Amino acid sequence: MFKHNFLTYGSQIILKIISDIVIFPIWWYSVGFLEMIKKGWRFLCQREKALGFSIWLKNILVPMYGQYDWAGRIISFFVRLIQVIFRGLFLIFWLIVFIVSILLWLAGPIFLFLSLFFQLVSFYGV
Repeated sequence: MFKHNFLTYGSQIILKIISDIVIFPIWWYSVGFLEMIKKGWRFLCQREKALGFSIWLKNILVPMYGQYDWAGRIISFFVRLIQVIFRGLFLIFWLIVFIVSILLWLAGPIFLFLSLFFQLVSFYGV
């Protein structure tokens, strides 16, 4: 008798689909969520490096172009202060994008299951 036929492969496929459906929410809210956090944190660190925010903040009191007179120090301070403010605003923008993406990640399956439920309810007229 054949050990591998349509029924054995079909039953294995059906069991795999059922187990994937059951395991999906567990993965989404555990391993998937942690991976989302790690990738988002790496993205924020890359944005900070691209903006150079910490370097501008660290050197806010260092005069630009080696001008150590009072005028050079005052102008350099205010130029760097404006740079720090605007780069900080951009960094806050990316932080908000990161937080919103995490909230969308958490709400995604809930929204999917609620949409499916309401579609089935409206289809069957319950």
